[in-house]
Amino acid sequence: MLKTFKVGALALTLSLGVVAAAAITGPGAHAAAAAGPTVNIDNFVFGPEALTVPVGTTVTWVNRDDIPHTVVANDKSFKSKVMDTDEKFSFTFTKPGEFGYFCSLHPHMVGKVIVKAA
Repeated sequence: MLKTFKVGALALTLSLGVVAAAAITGPGAHAAAAAGPTVNIDNFVFGPEALTVPVGTTVTWVNRDDIPHTVVANDKSFKSKVMDTDEKFSFTFTKPGEFGYFCSLHPHMVGKVIVKAA
């Protein structure tokens, strides 16, 4: 009986943890993260190749290709890890300017984010 109680208590603890995590991240948190612009990586291309956003915008790159890619700023201000299929990388642009970037695994893949002052 004691063994059953421990397993039940563990299951209850795990369930409460899942509920708490859902409350913290909630649907609003996911919606806010998804609301920013997205650059898709597909067929060895960043799309859109050029993106214009206001200062303070978080841009998310999503690897939709079936091979790994990276996102690396020409000025090294941001750099993703190697992303497999469906993995994401996000960066918030806090100053105006033009930020060129490329895939370090496939340097012919290039794009840019143009950040305008508010």
